Formats: sequence, structure tokens, C-alpha cells
Amino acid sequence: MKCLLVDDHTLFRQGVRRLLESESDFEVISEAADGGEAVEKAREGRPDIVLMDIGMPGLSSFEASRQIKKNRPETKILFLTMYEDEDYLVQCLEVGASGYVLKDTPAPQLLNAVRDVYKGGKYLSSQVLGKLVEDFRSRVRDTRMRPRISTLTPREREILKLLAEGNSVKEIAVILGLSVKTVEAHKFNLMRKLDIHNKAQLVTYAIQKKIIKIPVNQ
Repeated sequence: MKCLLVDDHTLFRQGVRRLLESESDFEVISEAADGGEAVEKAREGRPDIVLMDIGMPGLSSFEASRQIKKNRPETKILFLTMYEDEDYLVQCLEVGASGYVLKDTPAPQLLNAVRDVYKGGKYLSSQVLGKLVEDFRSRVRDTRMRPRISTLTPREREILKLLAEGNSVKEIAVILGLSVKTVEAHKFNLMRKLDIHNKAQLVTYAIQKKIIKIPVNQ
């Protein structure tokens, strides 16, 4: 398979070249030190795979990858980077990359990654994949645990605001023209939905959600 190496660090490119050329199924057809040069070398050499760095001078790696894929869709892009960053990973996938490998990946894993991508597969470094999984789990936990104000009815929101402003249940009953028992029921429901257990938590929640405003001392 024909490979193009793109990285602004010459020593790193040379190291990867030696690794690839030590295997009989790899051929490094060219090297590039920036995104613009990568686009030109890819147009000339028509590589099967481009190993692309992130954060090079000149044309961005993402724009270079986009142009390479536009000129020759069958060329595979594998990002080889030091960044263990979810935002970078998303951008790489958006421009059509097939792999995202960290530069400290062991040589055998890098070779496997290139071969997998060449065969049409996708490859993510285990460190990056692990981070994504943990981030996802954390978001799921937060979503499940986070009390949601959207679950409140309009009446419950109204009572939440009045309670946070310091009104008693009896006062709220008079203000809204409801029975004390009805207000108590709404109060119980809204505190259950929001996982609130006392007045202090209720006021704190109302401030955080900007349901009530705290005046600023001048």
C-alpha cells in the first residue's frame, strides 16, 4: 500500500518511514511538512493512505484532509497526533478520516491501525476510545442524576418561585386562590421531581436556574 507521511517534524517523519518500510506491504511514496504540501503530494502520488499530523503551519490538517478526500475519495486519512482531545477527534471524523492514533502508540499497534484503515476499517487509539467511553458514561450519569426543571408543571414552577421568594404555604394558597392542601401537594411533587429536601436547597436551586434574582448590593 502506498503511504504519504505528513508532519512538520522531520525526525518524526523519518522514524515513521523507517517503521513502515521495514514491512513488505508498505511503500512510502512521499513526505510533506505542511497541509498545502500534503494536498499537492497527494494529488501527484495518489496514495492509498495519508498519515496526517494535527497542528501544522499553513493550511490546517483538517482542510488539507478535506481537499485530499475531495480530489480522491478512495484515499484514506489516518491522523497520527499527540492530542488526546475529543474535539479534535470529532473534526477528524467530520473531514472523512478513518483513523485517529496517538503518537505514543506502540509500533505494532500503529502498523495494525494502518492495515485496518487500508482494508476499509476504522481505528481509534485505545486511550482515545477509553476517554470517549468514560465521557459518555459521565454524561449519562449526569443526565440521569441531574434534576430537570422541564419536568415541572406550570403550576409547580409558579409555586417553586413563590416558595423561593420566602412565601409560606398558607401565603401561597391565598396568592393563588388554592387550598393549603393543594399547595402542599404541589410542593411535595416539585421537591420530589427536583430531588430537593429542604428550603435551603430549594432557594439555591431557584437561584442557579434564575427562577428568582438576588439583588446586588450597591
